[in-house]
Amino acid sequence: MAATTVDTDTPPFPEWPTIQVAPVNGIEIAYETFGDPADDAILLVMGLGTQMLAWPESLCTALADAGHFVIRFDNRDVGLSTKIDAPVPSIPDILLRRKVAYTLDDMATDAFALLDHLSIERVHLAGTSMGGFISQTMALRSPERVRTLSLSMTSTGSKKVGRPSAAVIKMMATAKPPAGRAAAVEDAVTVNTFLGSPAHQDSDQIRELAGIAWDRSHDPDGRLRQLGAIMAQPDRTARLRSLRIPTVVVHGLSDPLVAVTGGLALAKAIPDATFIGHHGMGHDLPLTKWRELADDMLALIARAEA
Repeated sequence: MAATTVDTDTPPFPEWPTIQVAPVNGIEIAYETFGDPADDAILLVMGLGTQMLAWPESLCTALADAGHFVIRFDNRDVGLSTKIDAPVPSIPDILLRRKVAYTLDDMATDAFALLDHLSIERVHLAGTSMGGFISQTMALRSPERVRTLSLSMTSTGSKKVGRPSAAVIKMMATAKPPAGRAAAVEDAVTVNTFLGSPAHQDSDQIRELAGIAWDRSHDPDGRLRQLGAIMAQPDRTARLRSLRIPTVVVHGLSDPLVAVTGGLALAKAIPDATFIGHHGMGHDLPLTKWRELADDMLALIARAEA
């Protein structure tokens, strides 16, 4: 399978001076770090079709100020990381698990390779939505490399739990790529209002982030290939029962994309995991809630170290 790569002989992203590029797993992963590399590392793993920018810089800085080396990165097929040269699956292909360009296991390999590039042996993992699937895959493959697991808006991979609502399925099946930047910005507000936490959202901030993401990199095909990887994932429930990693599971109680049954099943499957549910929260990380997520992560790390 071919992949388009970034020319690193010249400064690749002059408008993004803090972004670095790691050659890993046959592709290139764009990443950004916060804090002192000598501190214990936290790797932030983002969800479907979403750039690393969705991890608020204020959250990254807060975790770094608490004494951690924080890494956020673009998964393959999104943002400034390699765009995979593979057929774009249709919705029927995705539902029937056909034309799967890569798997969540491949994406877990990307993340481990990034850690190797940074000479990080063990890490605190924080994954949201698809990033939670990837983080679980990493923990199951190499539990000795994972200090703690902070999982949000995610599930076990079982088709019996965490199912999207009928309205979400209809929206995803009928969605069309926006016709230009302005349409993409307004679509972001519409989708976030539908999936997220309206009481905690700032439409102007959503528009600003959507515009930055469009200018940085726009590739709807990558989102569909990532969705194919999600739909092809296995049910991890039985294997999760073997984990002995301190874990917190955070979930919006009004999440229409990954129903709260997914988070509850996840917390039940992982021994001694803590479940934290938020009333009125959907499938998003609103800027008014990042401090709570950071505190949940730091509390988990403190308990594990104690």
